[in-house]
Amino acid sequence: MSWPPKVSKTIQRLKYVEEILKSTFVDRDRAVELLILATICKEHILLIGPPGTAKTALINRYTELIDTQGYYYLLTRFTEPSELFGPLDLAKFQAGSYNIRTDGMLPEATIVFLDEVFQGSSAILNSLLTLLNERIFYNGAKRQPVPLISLIGASNFIPDDPSLHAFADRFLLRLELDSVGDDRLADLLEQGWAMEKERIEAMARIARGQESSSVLSSVKLDDVLALHGRLPEVDLSPIQVEYRQVIQELRAEGVNFSDRRVVKAMKLLAGAALLRSDDVATLADFWPLIYLWDRPEELEVMKSVVEPRLAEAQGTAVLIKRKVEDILLDLDTLESQQILPSEAALGAHLMNLNKIRKELIADHPQEKEARQRVETIIQRQLQQMEVGHV
Repeated sequence: MSWPPKVSKTIQRLKYVEEILKSTFVDRDRAVELLILATICKEHILLIGPPGTAKTALINRYTELIDTQGYYYLLTRFTEPSELFGPLDLAKFQAGSYNIRTDGMLPEATIVFLDEVFQGSSAILNSLLTLLNERIFYNGAKRQPVPLISLIGASNFIPDDPSLHAFADRFLLRLELDSVGDDRLADLLEQGWAMEKERIEAMARIARGQESSSVLSSVKLDDVLALHGRLPEVDLSPIQVEYRQVIQELRAEGVNFSDRRVVKAMKLLAGAALLRSDDVATLADFWPLIYLWDRPEELEVMKSVVEPRLAEAQGTAVLIKRKVEDILLDLDTLESQQILPSEAALGAHLMNLNKIRKELIADHPQEKEARQRVETIIQRQLQQMEVGHV
């Protein structure tokens, strides 16, 4: 079975978003991949690391690119529930009913980023636990469904407090982020300054009473949700035996791999296959398992068990030429991107066009019309870049 054209097109648009983010944020490739995987699987991520590692900027840009409602808040031990969930509706309260006005607040968001997530009070964390588990917000006596897709939490550490364990356990995926290494400082300076100039220019436009430049919206929210509905169609049977062996090995090494995580991880395997445009899971889709650790010290154990399978999958992979129809579908996606958010994104756009050009030359030399089309798009984008520098 192959995916319908609309599903394939959404996957290609997500890959394009991935390329933009990877070209914009230095040394954050895995964070980008996990963010996209978590979105289509409707799971939550915990980012562990110091401030200043581009977490907020990455998530803000991501929510812009997938055309969804984002929400950000920095929690402290003094944060009140009303700061996150909304104020009391005084008119209804005076009429005898308790109701929270959630317009524009966390219960109305689809992608939520909470910095210092473990600093919240017990009242906040208890409400968040229900949001994470059931996608329900208890608004007075009413159960209010929420559109939450994924909640990304950030913290400097994993708490040892047993009272926080149930809350922390709801973040299926965990990733440690460090500052960019010295070997990539040149990239950090170049791309960071490009982003800073973009912010300055946007603020200047707002000060002049102009609208900020349109941001590329590459994937619609409904299309992303449609991908989630396709996960049950992925065939996991070819990797079931190997997956059971991985679980047994991890548990034998002392990794706290709960039954809940064992089952939920299968959804991640299906999501990884879907993002490869495949409907059958293979060993290559085991990579998310590395990020299901409970404590940071388990990460190396996860790698030691999972990475040999990934190496085996890479070693046995067969290079298959893509059909012209699939290549042209990618080209349609790239050509539809008319407004790009930054020079870094434009560079990624040109790089992807050049990949298609090389693929057509190598695998389909007879497709001269398609190659000419790629050349035309590349020239048009180069002219746009020149105009931008004038």
